[in-house]
Amino acid sequence: MDRRNLLRAAAALPLLRSAVPDKAFAQTYPVRNITMIVPFPAGGQADLAARPVAQALERILGKAVVVDNRAGGAGGSVGNAAAARAEPDGYTLLMTLSSLAVLPEADRLFDRPVAYEVSQFMPIARVLADPTLLAVPASAPWKTAQDFVEDAKKRPGQITYGSSGPYGTLHVAMEMFANSAGIKLLHVPFRGAGPALTALLSGTVQGIAAAPGTLKPQVDDGKLRVLGNCGAQRIASFPDVPTFQELGYKDVEMYIWAGLFAQSSLPAPIASRLREAMAQAMASPDVLKTFDASGSLVAYQDAPAFSEFVAADSARLIAAVKKIGRVE
Repeated sequence: MDRRNLLRAAAALPLLRSAVPDKAFAQTYPVRNITMIVPFPAGGQADLAARPVAQALERILGKAVVVDNRAGGAGGSVGNAAAARAEPDGYTLLMTLSSLAVLPEADRLFDRPVAYEVSQFMPIARVLADPTLLAVPASAPWKTAQDFVEDAKKRPGQITYGSSGPYGTLHVAMEMFANSAGIKLLHVPFRGAGPALTALLSGTVQGIAAAPGTLKPQVDDGKLRVLGNCGAQRIASFPDVPTFQELGYKDVEMYIWAGLFAQSSLPAPIASRLREAMAQAMASPDVLKTFDASGSLVAYQDAPAFSEFVAADSARLIAAVKKIGRVE
């Protein structure tokens, strides 16, 4: 083969490789360990969702699924961006929260470079979908949400609350409530829901909006009290806690869902394999038992329904962020 033909053959290699059916590649997937990025520290909703699912996927796929807590702060933006930049080969997945769509809008709100776009991701499956709950220390003087609101009106900007970072799910939920109640609270951001919860338990902050599964063990131990539910309906794990809509705060509706994503250019056969594996994982008795014990019931959706859910929920959250505006 002369040099010209050799160069032509070399140039054609990528095209030949792409012409090999994705299906053949997917039949061998996975051939090595998979990384599941969680853009928060341990102890929060995304981590709670990731670990049982990762264990189930290991059994189904036959390769280790390593949970990688990318606790870089920024409400999860750092980990989300890392997953967006990863090679779309099925070996870097993302277990993230409803703040996925909010964070790019927050960047635009503050005229910052946008770390990633939601269009860079492909929804694979929803895992959990819980309303956020307002929790305070059991030793706090507030017995009801109304007690909390009345005190906050007397002391604007003095009651502190923790979050997983600016414009993360916990932050938006609390600001949504504060906006509807006409109160001013003092936001104290942390690197994730786990550290924010630790701060609440230690008395560093006085409130938090978090998922039922994150709060239930502490409530059962008598360390925390839940005052209100940001969902449209009461939930089985906290049946006596009223919704904020019941209490007259009609604009307060916030859910902290967790779902698995891959890159938008992931080959379709690999996406199908992951969807099949997630369907099996989410029906696993071990996974169901783990989530049931935590107080967060499985809310599985396959990719088509999950994609529609993400689009609708994201539109609502982005509108809420724009209404809240620039807050620190």
